[in-house]
Amino acid sequence: MTPPDTRTATTTQPALSGSLPAAVGVLGGGRMGAGIAHAFLLAGCRVHIVERDADTVEAARSRVETALTRSALKGAQIPDADTLTAGIDLAAFAGAGLVVEAVPEDRALKLDALRRIEEVVDEDAVLASNTSSISIDALAASLAYPERFLGLHFFNPVPASALVEVVIGARTHPGVVERATRWVDAIGKTAVVVRDAPGFASSRLGVALGLEAIRMLEEGVASAHDIDTAMERGYRHPMGPLRTTDLVGLDVRLGIAEELERAFGARFTPPALLRRLVAEGHLGRKSGRGFYEWSE
Repeated sequence: MTPPDTRTATTTQPALSGSLPAAVGVLGGGRMGAGIAHAFLLAGCRVHIVERDADTVEAARSRVETALTRSALKGAQIPDADTLTAGIDLAAFAGAGLVVEAVPEDRALKLDALRRIEEVVDEDAVLASNTSSISIDALAASLAYPERFLGLHFFNPVPASALVEVVIGARTHPGVVERATRWVDAIGKTAVVVRDAPGFASSRLGVALGLEAIRMLEEGVASAHDIDTAMERGYRHPMGPLRTTDLVGLDVRLGIAEELERAFGARFTPPALLRRLVAEGHLGRKSGRGFYEWSE
């Protein structure tokens, strides 16, 4: 719905409940959006994905269905086929209790996406961005009702990840924060609540480690395998920083590093090796090569 011009600083807030919304919308059906859809489907929600055209709609549907099949093989109860729908019309988000924006990590793209979502959702719907580094307050500035907006930063791959960062902006309503953390718990993940700051908590720390690992590789200190093994065996990290970067996507890590460099300066300057690999199209697992060779 289009908000009236006579709005005030407070809007109708969703009633607090541990129950998940009956319907969830996801804008963007790439690896992250499909993973988010998968998580809410397994928890019993109806989910609608919006993509840009017919081809990407089918690709998004296929990603989610593949993830559900894998979950079924592990013993999960799979929802009925009609609980997942996908299309190109944002108007399908009307009636959703939660809509998560999961478009690529580009500020202008996300601002436009959120504005368009707000035009069609109900007034009491919660809006969330899956951004991993862009300021929630900066994104909220484009919204008529920033009180119902926050960050829900899921991690890649969503089905295997146990964490969601709940990022609160300066104007996010406390009731929305409480509801979002309960929803995260209800989909079987752990919520950490952080205030809006560049890179939040996880991206800022994770990228700092990842960039230093890339510099070490660039300088010939050790191989990618040995750098990762040092962190896995020495510090009990489940996955080393270079393999993690391949999983996240080198292009995604580069974008986050550039965002953090603007905020914090040279300590987050992306290494030349990272820029070169991205320019050459070596983006990690999704392209088949990053710091490691990958195959399906």
